[in-house]
This record gives sequence, structure tokens and C-alpha cells, in this order.
Amino acid sequence: MCGIAGVFEAEGATGLVASILFAIQHRGQESCGAAARDAGGRIVGHKGMGLVKQVLDEEVQNRLAGTTAIGHVRYPTAGCSDVVNAQPHLIELAEGPVMAISSNGDLINYGEIRTRLEREGVVFKSDNDAELIGRLIAMYHVRDGLTIESAIAQVQVELKGAFSTVLMYRDRLYAFRDPHGFRPFVMGHLNHEGEGEPPSEGTVFSSESCGFGIIGARLLREVRPGEILRLERGQPLLSVGHAPLEPRHCVFELIYFSRPDSSHFGENVYQTRQRIGACMAAKDETIHNGDDLVVMPVPDSSNFIAHGYAKAKGAEFGMGLLRNHYVGRTFIKPTQASRDEGVKQKFNPLPDFFPGKRVVLIDDSIVRGTSLRKLVRMVRSAGAREIHVRIGSPKVIGPCFYGIDTPTREELIANRMSEAEICAYLGADSLRWLEVADFEGLLPGRRQDFCTACFDLDYIYPPEGFATKTNAPSLREFQPAL
Repeated sequence: MCGIAGVFEAEGATGLVASILFAIQHRGQESCGAAARDAGGRIVGHKGMGLVKQVLDEEVQNRLAGTTAIGHVRYPTAGCSDVVNAQPHLIELAEGPVMAISSNGDLINYGEIRTRLEREGVVFKSDNDAELIGRLIAMYHVRDGLTIESAIAQVQVELKGAFSTVLMYRDRLYAFRDPHGFRPFVMGHLNHEGEGEPPSEGTVFSSESCGFGIIGARLLREVRPGEILRLERGQPLLSVGHAPLEPRHCVFELIYFSRPDSSHFGENVYQTRQRIGACMAAKDETIHNGDDLVVMPVPDSSNFIAHGYAKAKGAEFGMGLLRNHYVGRTFIKPTQASRDEGVKQKFNPLPDFFPGKRVVLIDDSIVRGTSLRKLVRMVRSAGAREIHVRIGSPKVIGPCFYGIDTPTREELIANRMSEAEICAYLGADSLRWLEVADFEGLLPGRRQDFCTACFDLDYIYPPEGFATKTNAPSLREFQPAL
């Protein structure tokens, strides 16, 4: 996972980008960076390993002075965890100007396209999707003479997978998205009043709407799947391409990854999580309320799922596990050893909270199962009489090829063990999951708009040879407006 930000024609653009990235730091904690267009028209950048506050400090913001900037926080799902793969990528063009690009998502056909470009003499500095997107656009623009808009449209046709992208070129900023809209991508404005599209000046972009509150911007709308937005100095914002395919929004964004105060895919994240909790409670006939029952989340991503469950059951909602917020998200740490150590550092049971209680422990998902096993042991050791684990997502049985780190089926505990075996492995008294069929009620009339491939193997872009729900998925050809 990653997060992107963009600001067009606003004073202190790099500082605004840094603030947006700070708000979406949960999307990537390995590296970050920013690029800006200075007063002389040059595009300059800075990136490094670490968190936003460490890398994009005040000195860097002053050095990257300008009114237009883009930025990125990275969690490495593809490519090594090093500064070479940090974004934005700056790309020199034969005609002279520099292009800067940041993108969120993963491409299924990255290897195929990179091999083709290398045969044509293109030299890569990283093994990162965003650089490939930028160099492909640059090739069509310089070699084939296409406008940047037409080059982006051509790229949208060729790429298979997820890409929400911001690109700086000369005095323009482009924002575009894959035609299925896998990853979230929203647009706002710093001083917008009234309806309709804003002028270009003061327009901002973020992977999530929670990035706008910190800079006082107003959410306008999502960048539409397949859309290309062009922002040019002195011109109104222009949508120059919009021909989407069937939406395939990542439902795991709503369950886990996005911040609860964000809104995208036409849904409010925290409300969706509360509905998930209520749905599980309504189906959970084995749990009966009582003075000894407490419903408790694994903080923080499960808080609203647990709240919805407790409210539906009329049960006590308790925060029995305290989280150290100076420890990052253990799910997105790159190694199992770092994830295990992160769990030890991250959670601590509240003293005298658990003795004699029946605990409904709510988590958003089980991927590998190792972290949750440690938490169940921690709660049991703290005195809980019973521990009933409830999971706010279906069983994760397939890897994500579109930007979330579940890379192999062998790592997924639901592929290796039965439900009873998983319950025993966790050390729980009982275990229940959300079901894929529950999304019909949780997202009424919109279930088909969401990608649930990690739960049901229904991949719209499966890698070659990968076993899927359907061997021959029906795909329409993407026809861009340009």
C-alpha cells in the first residue's frame, strides 16, 4: 500500500503536501518524498527512508518552495525497500523538461511492459510501478509525438491493475486513475464555494479524504475510474478522459486499510465498519449478553466494527487492550520478525480489566494469524474466562495483486487450516468470520462494484496460471475518451 498527494497552484504547496502525507501516513511508513515546481519552472524533489516528519522537514519544505507539488508515502508491495524505489520519481525527457510522478497500486503486467521498454532502450532506475508508468508516458510523448493527455490515455489502455496517479509536467498537474478504480483517490479544494468543478488554482488530491481536513480543504469528489484530470495555470480544471470499466473498488480499504474518518467509493468508512459489526452481531446467536460480557476491538482499525457489534448486542464496549501509537501498523511491516516484535511493543492489557470476563475480541481480518494468536494469549494471561474471536472480513484465501501485501497463498492461514484448526491455533473458545454473501446487505445495490478477490478468488486481472474462481473472466476492453 501507498498514499499519494498533490497540490496545484497554492502557496506553500510542499508544506501542504507534507501535511496531507502526514494524515495518510498509515498507508506507508517505509519511505516518503515530495517534488515541486520552483519559481524558475524546474521540478525538484527530495525523498528518503522514514516517516513524513523525519524526511519532509521544514528545511526540505523551504528548499522545495513552489506553488505546485506532489508527494508519496510508500509501503513496498513491489520493489525493494530502499530510497531508489521511494517516490516521487523524476524523469528527464529528451526535450528537456522534467516529469515527476507518484502512484498508488500494483500492476499485473509490470514485467511484460518493462521487458518491452528495455528492449527499446529505456533505462530504469528502480523496480517500481510508478517509474514504469512515467517512462511509458514519456516514451509515447517524445517518441510518438502524442500529447501528455493522449499518452496517459494510451497507458490506461495498456496497464492491467491498480494505479491512482499524480503527475507534474511543465506548468501542469495531471491526476488519473485506472479504469476499474481499485484504489481510492479524491479531489478537494482549499477555498471552494458553490457547486460544480472548481478553478484549477488551490486544487488538492489525496489517496483519502482524511488528508484534506488537516489543510482546511473541502472534499469535492472522487477522481473517477478511467478519468484524466488536467490542471493548467490560468485555466479551469478539465476532465479530458473518462471511460470506466466495471468498478472494482477494494473492499479491504473499507474494512481495514483506510482511516475511519475517510470517505471514498461512495461510502463513509466508519459507518461501513459499524454496519459490519452489527451484521456479525445479528448472526451471532451463540453469544448472549450479560454482566460478564465485554466486546473489545483489536485497536485501532477494528474499533468501529466492535462498536457496531456491541451496540447491536446491547453489550458493554470496552478498550481492554491499550495501543502504543508510536508503533506503526504491524500488518504493513515487511518481515514476519518485525511484525512479531511490533505486536509486543504495540499492545498492553489494561490492568484488572479481564479477570472473570467473557470477551468477544473483534479483529478486522486474519491474514497470517501470528499476531492475533499473540493477542489471544495476552488476553487469556490477563484473566479472561472465555475469548470469542470475531473477524470483520471473510476468510482471506487469495493474495492481492492490486496493492495490498498478501503475496502468496501459502502465507494465508485460511488456506492451510480448517476453521477448527485456526480456532485451536489462536487459542480461542470460538471463531466466526464475516461471509462474502454479507456484502450484499452491507453494500446494497453496489456489491458488484467492489473487488473481493482476496476472499473469493474472483480476480478480474489474474496473473497467468493463477487458479481463480472463474477460468475465463469476462472483461470489456477499455476505450478511453481520447
